[in-house]
Amino acid sequence: MEFYYVNNDSTYNPGYHHEVHTEKHANELMIKNKTYLGYYSNCYDALNEAKKLYHDADGCAICCPLCHRG
Repeated sequence: MEFYYVNNDSTYNPGYHHEVHTEKHANELMIKNKTYLGYYSNCYDALNEAKKLYHDADGCAICCPLCHRG
């Protein structure tokens, strides 16, 4: 189980979309402008929650590779 967040700022990633991160990775990247998504056993549930906020949400290639679509 992990805590997941979505980055509210889409300008700091290669695809210019809102990325979903684990809490640990979001903290490592020092992301300040983020929204808590919940505590999930997988990135798919977190991504579905993020898509309610941002249609372009995508999983981070580093911490959520199974949900990363590019």
